[in-house]
Amino acid sequence: MDKTLLKSLSQELQGQLLIDHLSRALYATDASVYRKQPAAVAYPLNEEDIQILISFANKHGIGLIPRTAGTSLAGQCVGEGIVVDVSKHFTQILNLDKEKKQIKVQPGVVRDELNQYLKPFGLFFGPNTSTSNRCMIGGMVGNNSSGTTSIQYGVTRDKVVALNCVLSDGSEAFFADLDKDEFESKKNQTSLEGIIYSAINTELSNTNNQENIKTEFPKPSIHRRNTGYAVDELLKNKVFGANEGDFNLCKLLSGSEGTLAFTTEITLQLDDLPPPLSAMVATHYSSLEDCLSDVAPVMQHNLHTCEMMDKVILDCTKNNRAQLANRFFVDGDPAGILMLEVKANTDDELEKQLQELLASIQKSGLSYASPVLKGDDINKALELRKAGLGLLGNMVGDRKAVACIEDTAVALEDLKDFIGEFTQIMKGYDQDAVYYAHAGAGELHLRPILNLKKSEDVVLFRSITTDVAKLTKKYKGSFSGEHGDGIVRAEFIPLMIGEANYELLKRIKSVFDPNNIFNPGKIVDAFPMDESLRYEINRVEPEVKTLMDFSDSEGILKAAEKCNGSGDCRKSHNMTGGMCPSYHATKNEKDTTRGRANALREFLTNSEKPNKFNQKELKEVFDLCLSCKACASECPSNVDVATLKAEFLYQYQETNGYPLRSKLFAHNTRFNALGSKLPRLTNSIYKSKTMGGLLKKTSGVAAERSLPKVYNFNFENYLKKFRTENIQSLKKVVLYIDEFTQYLDVQVGKDAVELLCKLGYDIQLFYAESGRTYLSKGFLKQAKKLVEKNMTKLETILLQNIPIVGLEPSAILSFRDEYKRLHHNKEQVDKLASSSFLVEEFLASEISEGNITSDSFTKEEKVVKIHSHCHQKALSNQKVTFDMLNLPINYKVSIITSGCCGMAGSFGYEKEHYETSMKVGELKLFPAVRKSPVETIISANGTSCRHQIKDGTERDSQHPVSILCQALII
Repeated sequence: MDKTLLKSLSQELQGQLLIDHLSRALYATDASVYRKQPAAVAYPLNEEDIQILISFANKHGIGLIPRTAGTSLAGQCVGEGIVVDVSKHFTQILNLDKEKKQIKVQPGVVRDELNQYLKPFGLFFGPNTSTSNRCMIGGMVGNNSSGTTSIQYGVTRDKVVALNCVLSDGSEAFFADLDKDEFESKKNQTSLEGIIYSAINTELSNTNNQENIKTEFPKPSIHRRNTGYAVDELLKNKVFGANEGDFNLCKLLSGSEGTLAFTTEITLQLDDLPPPLSAMVATHYSSLEDCLSDVAPVMQHNLHTCEMMDKVILDCTKNNRAQLANRFFVDGDPAGILMLEVKANTDDELEKQLQELLASIQKSGLSYASPVLKGDDINKALELRKAGLGLLGNMVGDRKAVACIEDTAVALEDLKDFIGEFTQIMKGYDQDAVYYAHAGAGELHLRPILNLKKSEDVVLFRSITTDVAKLTKKYKGSFSGEHGDGIVRAEFIPLMIGEANYELLKRIKSVFDPNNIFNPGKIVDAFPMDESLRYEINRVEPEVKTLMDFSDSEGILKAAEKCNGSGDCRKSHNMTGGMCPSYHATKNEKDTTRGRANALREFLTNSEKPNKFNQKELKEVFDLCLSCKACASECPSNVDVATLKAEFLYQYQETNGYPLRSKLFAHNTRFNALGSKLPRLTNSIYKSKTMGGLLKKTSGVAAERSLPKVYNFNFENYLKKFRTENIQSLKKVVLYIDEFTQYLDVQVGKDAVELLCKLGYDIQLFYAESGRTYLSKGFLKQAKKLVEKNMTKLETILLQNIPIVGLEPSAILSFRDEYKRLHHNKEQVDKLASSSFLVEEFLASEISEGNITSDSFTKEEKVVKIHSHCHQKALSNQKVTFDMLNLPINYKVSIITSGCCGMAGSFGYEKEHYETSMKVGELKLFPAVRKSPVETIISANGTSCRHQIKDGTERDSQHPVSILCQALII
C-alpha cells in the first residue's frame, strides 16, 4: 500500500492512523500462531472515522481487520490490511434499561468492567471467558464467546438483542428482532440493508438449503457452535416456519468475526446476579478416561461450573509465582481434575445440592479425592483454571501447546467416545496432548505439542487438524466451539458443513461485503492454515549474546517468545493486580508486556544490524516500562519485562553511549555518599529553589519533584545503644543496610535496629550497595562487578546460615532475582536467595512460630493502610506485612488495592516521565490515601513509594518497621 495514500487518509481521520514499523509489528500477531504485518493501524475516534475507513477500503481494495483486545486464538485479528483497533475510543457504556434488563455498550467495553458497573443493579452479563478481565464485548460478539458459565447462562449469541453497524457501503444499519411483517418491509427496501434481507429470504426460503443446513450443521444440542455463519440459527423463527420467535440478524452477525459488518454499538440481554452462596467440588482422577466418564453423571445436577484441567496444565502452575498459592486444593498428582460448582440462595439449599452431588461422585467411584471449596477458595481455584491457557506458554523451548484443535465441542453423550478416538489419533502421531475443557458443555481445548519452527511439525499441524476435523464431523460436533474459525479452522468449514452450505455462506458474504473489505481470509475464501506463521519455518536461529544469564529460557529471544499473546497485561487498573501500569496510564498496545515482548522478538529475529538491540523502536517500547516486575508474576508465561529492559538498555547503550542523566542516577549512591559528608549543605542546595531548581534542570529531573534529603549516620554506634548483654542466647540476624537506608532512609534503619534488638535478636550489620540503580539504568557491567563483590563479602554469613533481613524491597529482593542472572556460582547465589528476607517476611515468620507476641506492643487503637512495593508483590507477598502490622491487637490493618505507585525509582523523577508517573499514582493509590482520615497511618515499605505518596498527596507514610517500632512498649 502506497504510504502517500495512507498519510492522506490519516489527515481525514479524527482519530489516529499509524504506519510506522513499530506499530505495524505490534499488530502483526494476536494470541494465535499467525503473523501478518498490516499496512497500518487505525484508532478511530467515532463512527464517522469508521465510515471514512470503509470508503478508503472500497476505493483502494484493502481489508479492514477489526480488533479489540487482540486475544483471539485462531488468527481472527491479523491481516495485511488496516487493523482497526476500537479498544481505545469505543469504550462507553451508553444506556441501561433496568426494566428490560438490557444494556447498550460500545464494542471496546471490557467484560469484567461491565459487570462491575452492573453489580449494584443486581445484574450481570453471563458469558465468561478465561480472558474476561481484558476481553471486550465487541470481540465476544465477533467470536460468539462462551466460557465457564455457558451451561447456565448460554453463549454471547443468546444475549445479543441488537447491533448498530456500519455496512460495507458506509451506510448505517440497526439489527434487532423483526416479526414477519417487519421482515417483509425490510426486504423490500432498496438500501444495502434491504438487499441483505432480501437475499437472506431467498436463500433460507429454499427448502433444499434448509434441509442441507439441518442435515450438515452440528447437533442442535451443542450450544457452543461457531463453525461458519450461524445460518442454522436464522431458521428458528416464524419467518422461516418455526412455531415461535422473531427474526434477528444478530444471530448471524454474532460469531461472524467482523467479516460482514462493522459493529459500533451492542445491546445485550442481562441476567440477575447468580445466587450468592457457592460450593465447589474438585474431583481428582488417576486417568483422563475416569475424569471424562464422570462428566455425564455430574451434569445431571444443576451445576454452574463444570471445568476440567489435566496434568500438563496443573504442572505448568507449579512454576508460576502467582498461581502457586492457588494450587492449595490439589491432592497428589492427578491426571485430571473436574471443578464442579453449585450455587444457592440459602445455606440449607446449598448443603442439599452439595450432598446430592457428592453422593453421585461417590456412587461413580472414579475419583480418588473430592475436596470441597467455599468462599474465596473457589475464586482461587477458578483463577488457576483461568490462567491455564497463558500458562501453556511457560513450556521452555520451541515445543509449545498449539491452538488448532482446541475448540471442538461434541454432545455430552459422545464426549467419552470422542476423546477415546481423539487419543488414538494423537498416539498415532506420537503426541502428548493437553486436555483443558469446558467439560459440562462438551467443549474440549485439546492441544498438540508442536515446534512450528520445524517443517515436519508444520506438516503435523495440518495433518492433526485435518484428522480431528474429520473426527468431529463424524460425531456431528462443532469444530469451532467458542474460539472462532479465524485462519486456523476456516479452511475446514466446507468439510464441517458440506460444500453446498459453504457456497451458501460465500453468497451471504458477497451480499454483505461485495468488495471483501471486512476481515478478508476469514470464514470464507480462507487463508491457508499452515502459512503466515509467527516464525519462519526451518530458520537458522538468531544468535543473541547477552550479559545477563537467560539460560532458564534458552536465551533472551526465547524469553520474549514465551509471550503467546494472551493479553493478561491489557487488564485495566480496575482489575486485581498491578500489570501493566504504563498501559493503565496510556492504553497503548506498545506499553503492554505483550507489546514489549513482541517488539523485542520482532527485532531480535529480523534485524540485520551487528547489535540487534540497537533499535529506536525498542527504545520507544521500553521507555515507559516502570520495571515494576508485576509481569514476572502476573503474566501466565512469566515474561519478565523488567529484566528484558535491563539487558536492552545495556546493549543499546553499549553502542549508542550512556546518557549523562543515566550516569547520574546509576551512580547515585556515590553522590549520596559524597553529599552525606556535608549533609546540611547538600540538603540546603536540594531545597533551594535556585540551586535545587538549577540542579534539576541540568540533570533532566522534573521541576515538580522534591529531592530526597541525605544523612550521615553511624549505625554501629546506634546498635551498641540497644545491644543486650546476653547476646549468646539470642537468634542471630544480619540486618542489611542497603544504599537507600544508609544515606536516605536512616530513620527506617534506626527503627529496624531498635525493634529487632528490643525483641531480643542479635544483630549483625551488613553494608552494601545492592546494584539496583545500576540495574534500572542498564549499567550491567557495574552491576555484575558489584554482585561479585557482595557475594565475596557474604561468603562467611552464608556459611553460618544466618538469615539476611532487608528493609528496602528493591534492594534485598535483588538477591533473589537479578543476582541469579549476574553471578557465575549458581549454588552460592541460590543459597543467598534462600537466606534473604524482607524484614516483614522474617518478622511474620517469627510471629507465626510464637517467638514474638502482642504482649510487647501497645493496645492503643489505630488504623493502618498498607501500600506494598511492586517487587514485594511480584517476588514475595503482601500478607507478611499485613500479619506483621496486625501484631498490636487493636490495630485495624487493611491493604490498599493499589498497583504501582508510579515512581519506580528514577522513573518518576525524569521530566518526560513525570506526567505518566503521576497518572499511574492517580489510578488507585493517591485517591485511596486522600480519602483516608488524617489519623490513619499509611504504610509503604518502598523508599520511592513513600516519596511518591508525599509528592502526590502531601501525606507522610512510614515503613512497616517504623510503625511496629513505635508500637513497642518494652
